[in-house]
Amino acid sequence: MKKVALSLVGVLAAAAFAPEASAVPVFARQTGMACSACHFQHFPLLNGFGRSFKASGFTMIGAQGKVEGEHLDIPDRLNLGVFTTTYWATQSRGSVAGVAGPSQNQWGVPSTGGELSLFLGGRASDFAGYLAEAGLGGGGAANTGGIVGAGKLALLFPVADARVGLVIHSSNGQGAAYSFELLNTGAANTHKLMGNSGMAGQHVKATSASQYFGTNTAATGISLVANNDMGFINIGKYEMAGNQAVGGAGQLPLTYARGAVIMDLAGFDAGFGIQYFGGKSTVTGGSNVFFAGVANAPRATIVDGQLQGEMAGMPVGFYASYGTAPAGSATATNIFNKGGALGAAGTTSSTSFNVAAEVGVIPHVATVQVAARMAKTGAGVNDKDNAIMVAGTYELAQNIGLSLTYTTQSGSAWNTVAGTEPVGKTATTLLLETLF
Repeated sequence: MKKVALSLVGVLAAAAFAPEASAVPVFARQTGMACSACHFQHFPLLNGFGRSFKASGFTMIGAQGKVEGEHLDIPDRLNLGVFTTTYWATQSRGSVAGVAGPSQNQWGVPSTGGELSLFLGGRASDFAGYLAEAGLGGGGAANTGGIVGAGKLALLFPVADARVGLVIHSSNGQGAAYSFELLNTGAANTHKLMGNSGMAGQHVKATSASQYFGTNTAATGISLVANNDMGFINIGKYEMAGNQAVGGAGQLPLTYARGAVIMDLAGFDAGFGIQYFGGKSTVTGGSNVFFAGVANAPRATIVDGQLQGEMAGMPVGFYASYGTAPAGSATATNIFNKGGALGAAGTTSSTSFNVAAEVGVIPHVATVQVAARMAKTGAGVNDKDNAIMVAGTYELAQNIGLSLTYTTQSGSAWNTVAGTEPVGKTATTLLLETLF
């Protein structure tokens, strides 16, 4: 392991002299704490303190001044933060009848391919907090006419040593789990190992069963949440319609249920949980367009777990998830089952077993990541869909990170048949993330 660390130091020597800085995004400003106070190894993974802050509904406040009065207790300024990404990405071209397809390379810079997003939020009272994201460019949060990408209001009231209340949320691509989630297993798309999912989601789908199924649809809904130091429960009703949906969110016909326990396990910060998605929707899978005919029945059950701690003086994280998405029918398509397009009946259950690990080879500066997926698409024919991901991250500062991620996929779903190979069998992404 020491040799790996020394090699990484040599490769990144030019960046090793970058000035140290504390990140100052929305909640760092509110609490007066560095980003490392809340994040495990790097953004966006949460540590125990970060979970506590989120579990309070973003209400914790530090050195920042407050405006106080009868039934009033808010920060004396509105906290803002900017998130940008610049990347180079490529994926294998594929072929048709032995003829290679067009080039599959792209650059993304802030507001043009890459993300340029404004975050705002924080404490609204001692029991309420807010978080919103405005995508300011073409590569920001998905939107179809407005600038709001995602937003949620957490009304979590202190009850003994717990917090209980409602989370009202809407997004165009974060899914029902965006409402409230504390683990880093990819149960919510906001808490995953990498900042860029890959040109076709190859990287994140290698690490998380929930993300393999594509549970990060558009979602607007309300969740009942209860949490304390021992875990949390999230029971919600939602519709697969984002904040720009025509006609609003309808009757919230879909159900999301999530429970997790959190504990100390042999010195590791451990968490284990289960997710359930059910019901029938009246919109297409994430397109925000209402339609008549075949209904969406986004069904999946996922169990997951994590261990975060130290080994041999280095921070380590282990993450695993297993899920199943049953086949749909001719009148109710399960969009989480990879076996067919919208409106197809499907044949068998889709399953995914994902494991991932991250080692801080230079603690709090550089990590090495590995992940593997063993999955079945549910198609019945050409259904095995496996993947291996390897990656490295390096923090130029707590709020500026570099990462290089490579994923290769295998199995019968990726076999070349009659000279035809699917696009995106391999993918590579070089990413620069900046928060300020």
